[in-house]
Amino acid sequence: MEINNTKQQSSQILSELESLSTEDKRIILPKFFKTGKGEYGEGDQFLGVTVPNIRIVAKCCLDIPMDTITDLILSEWHEMRMCGLMIMVENCKMIPKTSWRKSHSDDEGKALRKKYFDFYLKHTDRINNWDLVDLTAPTIIGEYLIDKPHDILYKLADSQLLWEQRTAVVSTFAFIRNNDFIDIYTIAEHLLNHPHDLMQKAIGWMLREAGKRDADPLRAFLDNHSEIMPRTMLRYSIEKFSEAERLHYMNK
Repeated sequence: MEINNTKQQSSQILSELESLSTEDKRIILPKFFKTGKGEYGEGDQFLGVTVPNIRIVAKCCLDIPMDTITDLILSEWHEMRMCGLMIMVENCKMIPKTSWRKSHSDDEGKALRKKYFDFYLKHTDRINNWDLVDLTAPTIIGEYLIDKPHDILYKLADSQLLWEQRTAVVSTFAFIRNNDFIDIYTIAEHLLNHPHDLMQKAIGWMLREAGKRDADPLRAFLDNHSEIMPRTMLRYSIEKFSEAERLHYMNK
């Protein structure tokens, strides 16, 4: 009966998402997320639903069990996987931050974060496009690791799976928001010559976010590495600099 209930819940969520899909998005999204043969999103299937509408559905399903979330993550439909991830993100947002920063508070909240963290790492092959990573990794992975060792990020950075590498980079956003920049600069240096533009963009984006909070460490990093950084990574990282500084680093 539990299995049937899981399937019923998944079917209901699919119906809700289908009701919010549009023909235009069904045509545009597969092209936007590069689902053609040989492209990074090869074979992914889209219903044609926007992220805001997926989030609306997710917020109505916050009490579904992990079995149903698993069913969503295993779906062939991109939006179903996104919905499962967004349910976890929204549930994490409801846990008071003190529940995972203090050792003697809200054990239930800490246990839920740990469950989601482990689940995420077990299903990285299903979190298989940049939007799925970017909207979820900082909350589910990064925030969980704030008061813990960050070793797992370096293992992910060394992965052969592009999406695990992107997870390593984007998860540092949680640290950056707390003015902790050690990991993003270390990982950025480690992946400095990454050939894929999705990684170059992600690293440049996180460097930019770190620089918005403290520009001096970013300038120091660029002084050491701008000459050999991929141009895409460099352009993303210096977007908030003055025109003169941008030209300085682009022309080095």
